[in-house]
Amino acid sequence: MAAKFSRTFLLRKLHQLTGIVPLGLFFGVHMFTNAKAMNGPEVFNQAVGDIHHLPFLLFIEIFGIFVPLLYHSVYGIFISVEARNNVLTYGYGRNWLYLFQRVSGIFLFVFILFHLLHFRFGLFSGFGLTDVAVAGNADRAFGIVAADMQSAGILIFYILGVFATAWHLGYGIFLFAVDWGLVIGNKAQRLTLAVCALIGFGLFAAGANSAFSFIRPCGLLPAVLCEPAAEVQAAPAQAPVESERF
Repeated sequence: MAAKFSRTFLLRKLHQLTGIVPLGLFFGVHMFTNAKAMNGPEVFNQAVGDIHHLPFLLFIEIFGIFVPLLYHSVYGIFISVEARNNVLTYGYGRNWLYLFQRVSGIFLFVFILFHLLHFRFGLFSGFGLTDVAVAGNADRAFGIVAADMQSAGILIFYILGVFATAWHLGYGIFLFAVDWGLVIGNKAQRLTLAVCALIGFGLFAAGANSAFSFIRPCGLLPAVLCEPAAEVQAAPAQAPVESERF
């Protein structure tokens, strides 16, 4: 007899899947691209240009990012509203982690909406931000982002957004592994939680350093780690010697 699944069960599983793939994968790629700002405007602009030259980019954005993001965000808010937080009655660590997951999700809804509308469509120029979108302006991408990061408020807001995203993804991977039965037993779950925490911290560290890289070379890291490799000066080619004609 075939197993029956409730609609709520399927919706929640789809919510988890969209959070890991493609949104989690996109966040990792996004942080990797932003990290190239450490090596200066030319390197970062080239990385953005490479994305602009991807085939079927519009379809990737719509079906690989926008649609999954819309579903994950809206259904995530529904889960947050529906949830009954009991951390004051049962102050277990897992309860606090679950509460932080819901709070970070609500904050991320605001942050990602702002991030998307501003950098993709150039909105919110009235708040002291640039009115030029990064999309379609790869050759100016570094300057556009750097102009925004000059504002301490925007820089802090962006870093908080990266922290919330890294936390939400890291703990989301843990919840995914547990709910899907990939890790069973307290010892395995503790180890998985530690690994997921390292993933979240690594993504946050990379994202935060990238934000500061738009202000100073190499961000918070020593500049020597980001100096471009010395260009090898090629020896001038010698003119070919014409053979003597007899």
